Amino acid sequence: MGERAVYRPGKDIVGITVETMKQEIRERVEKSEGDFVVSLEGVEMIDSKGIGLLIATYNSLTPKGRKLVLAKVIPDIVRLLRTMRLDRHFSIE
Repeated sequence: MGERAVYRPGKDIVGITVETMKQEIRERVEKSEGDFVVSLEGVEMIDSKGIGLLIATYNSLTPKGRKLVLAKVIPDIVRLLRTMRLDRHFSIE
């Protein structure tokens, strides 16, 4: 497959930011191939809407044989993802 596409929100993934991010991610997914990387550098918080955005992104990639990869994830968010067992679906680097 093609090279990895990388999306860097650079801010918390919470209710107020999710709609804008959803559109940006959709555009990047459509214009790319291969694994889709979300770099969480600078992200200190993800709320339920942010988790929903990650799940929706995963769901849009999976039928195409693509993977969602989360990179530069702080320990608190890694713990949250593991508690929710999302680490079984997303790759965490």
